[in-house]
Amino acid sequence: MITFFLSIAVLILGYFVYGKIVENMVGIDDSKPTPAIEMEDGVDYIPMSWPRIFLIQFLNIAGLGPIFGAISGALWGPAAFLWIVLGCIFAGAVHDYFSGILSIRHKGTSMSEVVGIYLGDSVKKIMRVFTVVLLILVGTVFVTGPAGLLSNLTKWDRTFWVVVIIAYYILATVLPVDKVIGKIYPVFGASLLIMAVGIVGGILIKGYEIPELTISNLHPSGTPIFPFLFLTIACGAISGFHATQSPLMARCVRKESEARRIFYGSMITEGIIALIWAAAAMAFFGGTEGLAATLANGGPAVVVNEISNSLLGKVGGALALLGVVACPITSGDTAFRSARLTIADSINFKQDALLKRFYIALPLFAIGIGLTFIDFNIIWRYFSWANQTLAMIMLWAGASYLYKNNKSHWICTLPAMFMTVVTTTYILQAPEGFKLPVTMSNILGISISLVIFGLFLSKANKSAKKEMAK
Repeated sequence: MITFFLSIAVLILGYFVYGKIVENMVGIDDSKPTPAIEMEDGVDYIPMSWPRIFLIQFLNIAGLGPIFGAISGALWGPAAFLWIVLGCIFAGAVHDYFSGILSIRHKGTSMSEVVGIYLGDSVKKIMRVFTVVLLILVGTVFVTGPAGLLSNLTKWDRTFWVVVIIAYYILATVLPVDKVIGKIYPVFGASLLIMAVGIVGGILIKGYEIPELTISNLHPSGTPIFPFLFLTIACGAISGFHATQSPLMARCVRKESEARRIFYGSMITEGIIALIWAAAAMAFFGGTEGLAATLANGGPAVVVNEISNSLLGKVGGALALLGVVACPITSGDTAFRSARLTIADSINFKQDALLKRFYIALPLFAIGIGLTFIDFNIIWRYFSWANQTLAMIMLWAGASYLYKNNKSHWICTLPAMFMTVVTTTYILQAPEGFKLPVTMSNILGISISLVIFGLFLSKANKSAKKEMAK
């Protein structure tokens, strides 16, 4: 119990201390008009209050990530607490802040364009394709999952619910951001927070024991902590998907000084949600073996349902339904919206007219609908790896920005190097990867990270010399 509450305290302290250090490193200038003010168009660039943007950003990046990922990560035991806390403060929140503030400083442009500015055109071209494919996958999976659940709860079949969800997605993708997303997201975001507080209260009142920190690997199957834990818990620690969402809200921020509250703050909040669900999963089932048995009998959705109904009664059941249905839907709609904006930015295609937005949106949804008929079990195994790879690239872009502006780049470079080791080691040894021995893949992962670091310094130095020569 002490470890759990100490972890929450450290996360909150991290926002006020390390978050301020990061903000000071970047430097804030409220005299500069933000894209929301300078480029207001009534569609994507719309000034909004920071509390409203915070709740929208929080739900954009959260969805089911900090719940399902944290529950699966709880199989390793309290070691998950360390990754959530340290990953969130020093990697995830830094990643989210830079993806937001750099987008603000570059006219609210999409992540792939921001990455291209600081890592070059070749990386930009790769990221454009990589990002859109990832967003379509996210959007599609967040159609099929909720549709399947709703078909089990109602008299209508899965196809009916796919059509309904797709219809909603189209509206959320093409209508002005304040018409649909701006109205319902704050409500769902607040509900997710209330649900988490209720779970903590239920654990305390009913006397469940949250285990204390141990360095032992408690995973029943003995799966190594590194690198598997670091990909299992993405949202709640660090997630590349967040970088695709930050530009949506970067186009609505009224002044730069609000960025830390919105981007760094929403990630810290997501970390707290992840801590709560990881702790609940460890405590409720009496240990990792009981949790593993429940996960094998229906996955994280069953875990959420059992915990919520037991701790919160009928209200908990309603909130659980909200979580496993509404949350993925509210991640799927912004995934398609982000895909639309990413494509529009890459071809410099203005989105002021409704018909122009449909030109891009309809082909995206045609692909998404087609993919709903395909089994995603194999493809989705690569999503966590792709997600963390995206985060790694965004951190390298942040490091490049700091280096070019004569600021200490280490706040981005160190987590970028760590995530490079994580992603390369995973794909080298994972069953769906190259299946190399653990020791060999770890050594190769570290070596690749050091090589990329060397290339980063070399390119940054050359870029700095060119700037000085001008």
